[in-house]
Amino acid sequence: MDDDVKRILYVMTHGVESPERCATPFFLSAAAAAMENEVSIYFTMNGPTLLRKGTAEKMGPKGDRGQPLSFFIDQALDVGVNLYVCQPSLDLHDMTMGDLIDGVKMIGGAAFNNMATESDAVISF
Repeated sequence: MDDDVKRILYVMTHGVESPERCATPFFLSAAAAAMENEVSIYFTMNGPTLLRKGTAEKMGPKGDRGQPLSFFIDQALDVGVNLYVCQPSLDLHDMTMGDLIDGVKMIGGAAFNNMATESDAVISF
């Protein structure tokens, strides 16, 4: 990896219960990726609920006003942000990988911990 490239890991613990918090990790991660950094978002606890198919089109940080969450997700994916989900958090919400939008990968706790220790910054929401 190029020495100038930074690894940034965002950890999203909030989900559909906190719509005002939903767009920020996608917005910031898209900006970081556009700055040519290696960027990932890890969804744990309630975070995976944001990735359920059809959810992002129906909600956003400003409710019925402003852009839907899908706008921010698409921006992040378009610039190469990696989306990872926690298996136990899927189980918590009775979800499977089939319930999630395309482009999400599942990783375990060990892989997450490796990502966190190898990142230049870890930011939690």
